[in-house]
Amino acid sequence: MQFSTLQNHFLPMIDISRPYLSRDLSWLSFNHRVLLEAKSEEVPLYERISFLSIFSANLDEFFRVRVAAIRTLIELKKETVQKHLDFDPEYLLIDILERVQEHQREFGLLLREQILPALRREGIHLYYYEAIRPEHGPAVTQFFLSRVLSFLQPVFIPEGKTLFLENGALYLILKIQKETDGSCVYAYLNIPSGQLPRFVQLPSPEGTFCYLFLDDIIRENVGRIFPGYQVKECFSVKLTRDAELTIDDEFSGSLVQKIQKQLDKRNLGVPTRFLYESGMPEEMLTFLKQAAGLTDAQVVEGGRYHNLRDLSSFPNPLAPRLVSVPLPPLPHTGLDAYPSIFEAMDDNDRMLHLPYHSYDYILRFFNEAAIDPTVKEMFVTLYRIAAHSLIANALISAARNGKKVFVFVEVKARFDEDNNIRWARKMKEAGVKIVYSIPGIKVHAKVALIRRQMPNGKWKRYAFLGTGNFNESTARVYTDHALLTTHAGIAKELESVFAYLTKRKNPKPFRHLLVAQFNMTDRFQELIDREIVNAQQGLPARMIIKLNNLEEKGMIDKLYQASRSGVKVDLIIRGICCLIPGLPVLSENIRVIRLVDRFLEHSRVFIFYNNGQEEIYLASADWMSRNLHRRVEVGFPIYDQEIKRDLEAITQLQLADNCKAVRLDAHQRHQTVQYTEGDKLIRAQHATYDFIKKNKINSEEPAEVVEVFS
Repeated sequence: MQFSTLQNHFLPMIDISRPYLSRDLSWLSFNHRVLLEAKSEEVPLYERISFLSIFSANLDEFFRVRVAAIRTLIELKKETVQKHLDFDPEYLLIDILERVQEHQREFGLLLREQILPALRREGIHLYYYEAIRPEHGPAVTQFFLSRVLSFLQPVFIPEGKTLFLENGALYLILKIQKETDGSCVYAYLNIPSGQLPRFVQLPSPEGTFCYLFLDDIIRENVGRIFPGYQVKECFSVKLTRDAELTIDDEFSGSLVQKIQKQLDKRNLGVPTRFLYESGMPEEMLTFLKQAAGLTDAQVVEGGRYHNLRDLSSFPNPLAPRLVSVPLPPLPHTGLDAYPSIFEAMDDNDRMLHLPYHSYDYILRFFNEAAIDPTVKEMFVTLYRIAAHSLIANALISAARNGKKVFVFVEVKARFDEDNNIRWARKMKEAGVKIVYSIPGIKVHAKVALIRRQMPNGKWKRYAFLGTGNFNESTARVYTDHALLTTHAGIAKELESVFAYLTKRKNPKPFRHLLVAQFNMTDRFQELIDREIVNAQQGLPARMIIKLNNLEEKGMIDKLYQASRSGVKVDLIIRGICCLIPGLPVLSENIRVIRLVDRFLEHSRVFIFYNNGQEEIYLASADWMSRNLHRRVEVGFPIYDQEIKRDLEAITQLQLADNCKAVRLDAHQRHQTVQYTEGDKLIRAQHATYDFIKKNKINSEEPAEVVEVFS
């Protein structure tokens, strides 16, 4: 394949003695790849708008968490920082802000010069930095007076008063002049985008559609809000605050209560970024910095419209036009052939490939267990629960039906703490035995275990092991794999994992599962070492590793060692990649693919050639320090030959993608595949859907064989 490098102005120097890229700069490279998808004219228009929304939402979280952490490091004494860090946080922050500014300019240019004109060509107009036309004035006023006015809270900001703005909320800052004496004062006004639609439709001629930002409806009528004053200046602002919880993981006291207290404080966090509308007078900006206690480093010039993650809600009056062709979830013929999922599992291991397969099978797994009289015990880990979780409701029903239900709830799942605590309390009230977070670590495993008492009196275990959360909402757009198995060794070891989680009982050595905190890192290194030995002996040696993020230096060093030994390494990394590929001697045998498409690539897959006897593992864990050292994660082997074949075929499609995949070079630049007329175009996600549909995954019918190490 030939590759073409997409634009990237930032080429950091590579220090071979410390061959690791910054995780934060690498993450920004990933988010830029999301922005590039919004640029692509091959993507349906409303999908491009969705990618703009994702880019904006990602960046908000980045500032709330990562930039907040870096600012904290800067505030520490320099000698303390130098002792524990291998980078200078001040220089890193400068690099981050420069790249973010460049990406934001690119975002604005794309929206103004491509997306909005494309909408207008379809008869859809969004007011953007425009004066409202006279014919729309009455409708704007009517909407303001009837729908908006009751949600507004105007506040004066006298000299010396502390200004507090809620995290992530939108505001207008105004300079207003008193009509009686001409004196001026500052005030602020909320934009209630959480209570009202951000985009309001206005009357338009038939066949056309016109929308206005809620912000502009308020701007147009702001003079009505301050009677006796004349509005002299009006600018939009938004404050992002530190959202990283600071939790003392002690063994005494209630961890849930500690987290709940911290949640109450989250919106009171330290400011990390104050966005203000371009053109704001220096006098106003200086006043705001003093009133809000902001430093120059926290203040960033932006556009008029903030929180453009709200673009995800921009109406599509022409639906289903201008969006991607639907890919309806596929049936799993191997499961449909049986009246019960448990009966299907009795005959063979079963694998679900989500979202290509329907998530209903996972719901069935829990629903059937809830009412099956032979099911006596259920064990589940929950990391991110859907707001309206059908799985949690099934567990509640199971408990009410007299079954012993044990649920480990991770209440430290960032931004899902409140929802997880709410569900935990609801399940506990129904009789579910709830076990909360382990002090000092998170439980990120996605596993469940069902114990049934068979007619002969013997017990049988049914195991669920997945790469994604038990969350039916995110499952619609996340690609994941889920194994349903009765394999005695796997199920017995999974029972040991739950014994550790519920009773803190240390398990015996694992032979099948890879469990972080016990054997995961060592086992992965052993598998890589085996490929190294094979390469040194002149045997074919290859690995394919698919992750969301690769950051842990020990694993990166092991991959470098493998490359130097002649092992061919293919990495499919969606997000952070701190490994530097393609360097002579060090990593010339490593290539890194990044795949961004309509679904979020979320599965973790590990394929080791093993001299022709491939071994495949799936896992909940990325190769990051937090996953391997500060979490409980579960990886699991694939023993069923048919499932192995399917996973190899899907992985091969991802490596062969020449539509949505890009290759990362040593500078994290995105190199697109260049193809000529006549080349077969492969879009991995669509090809995967077709493969599953054609081959009727896990059925008795033979399917195509794809050599993953061809």
